[in-house]
Amino acid sequence: MAVNDIGGADISNLPHSLEAEQSVLGAVLLDPDCLAEIAPILKPSHFYLAQHRAIYEKMLLLFQFGKPVDFVTVLEELKNDGVYDENSGKAYLLQLGQLVPSVKNVRRYAEIVREKYDIRSLILVSRETIEDASDGSAKANDLLDAAQSRITDIREGRDTRGLRRISDVIAADFYDRLQMLNSPEADQYAGIPTGIGGIDAVLDGLHPTDLILLAARPGIGKTSLATNFATHAGAKLHKNVCFFTLEMSAEQLVGRMVSSVAGVDYEKIRKGRSLDTSDWAKIGQAADYLSHANIFIDDSSGVTVNEMRSKLIRQQNVDLVIIDYLGLLRSGRHIDNRVQEVSEITRSLKIMAKDLMVPVLALSQLSRESDKRSNHVPQLSDLRDSGSIEQDADIVMFLYREAYYKDGDEEKPADPNSAKCIIAKNRHGKTDTIPLYWQGQYTRFSSQESRREE
Repeated sequence: MAVNDIGGADISNLPHSLEAEQSVLGAVLLDPDCLAEIAPILKPSHFYLAQHRAIYEKMLLLFQFGKPVDFVTVLEELKNDGVYDENSGKAYLLQLGQLVPSVKNVRRYAEIVREKYDIRSLILVSRETIEDASDGSAKANDLLDAAQSRITDIREGRDTRGLRRISDVIAADFYDRLQMLNSPEADQYAGIPTGIGGIDAVLDGLHPTDLILLAARPGIGKTSLATNFATHAGAKLHKNVCFFTLEMSAEQLVGRMVSSVAGVDYEKIRKGRSLDTSDWAKIGQAADYLSHANIFIDDSSGVTVNEMRSKLIRQQNVDLVIIDYLGLLRSGRHIDNRVQEVSEITRSLKIMAKDLMVPVLALSQLSRESDKRSNHVPQLSDLRDSGSIEQDADIVMFLYREAYYKDGDEEKPADPNSAKCIIAKNRHGKTDTIPLYWQGQYTRFSSQESRREE
């Protein structure tokens, strides 16, 4: 069997408790029902000995498939993988069963194993940080962000390194997710609904780890749709939404949200004039409604992805991140070529979404190419600055309004409020075009179905 390691790094003589590891495995062999109690807190990678990781992995796999977990079945699985032979394997498994002080204390044994793993991980992260700092090429802020991210990964229980066998993923992650999605608390684990039925029917909400791009020409309504999403998630669903507005102030963004919720003309709110008694009442109700929402706004200008990541880590318990907009983000490094910089930014945003386990919705402008075509409907090639935007994004959505292009003597569209959300890329499923209804005076979109119901 391989020597003790975590992803190839030497962990000889690092903190561990062989007694706790043996007691966990022995308790499971004596009472397989123990697995239901310890599986949520203990993964195979948390064990110090590679042999123990292999044994626990087989136990989990048998348990998830509803097969018996005992000396014979576990030994057979280990023999099939060449981990143990008949004699040495049987002797060691029997020894594990004899070493358990008390099956009742299995959870505490598991907690000790996990605690030792966290300490080992922290030592390795500290070594990496020292090596990075000693190199002399990295900036202090980048080093701090990287160290904070690594420590957060340990605190949140994510493996910081190492390849995982597919059976481990099936046992520890895949079935857990399926069970959660079929539990009474399934809504907590599903994607975050946008509030627009047609979009949710295609995307099944906005899912953790996804980088979602919402793109359109200036003035189409990108920010309005993003604030609609934020209001629905933060105010109605009580999700924690972090909104980075690089283009407008927090007060301006809130003004749009109030207009949308209250149904009061945004121009009247912006100018602060011509507001009648009814308007004030609606604004008061909307402001009270939004005041109880879990929406957090950052209007810092020139923010970098690393700074954004640090703020999100400090915020904690974030469910949705919205960035308005991609063109104003900076990588934090001096890069003369904007295309290369955008490529680095989109890669960093995708990594951030995956590491923090949140959906990241980034707004982006389209190039002028769509304006030059007779058919102005946007397409993936219209994405501005970099093809990597299309490559890194899990989902690409375009906003399109025919009325935006109809002016002067041109024929007006049948419905000037008609709009479309074009899902041009969907890594997880189908693409589609969803009809929307645009109410510009209230800075909001709604589905055509809900509009007809009104």
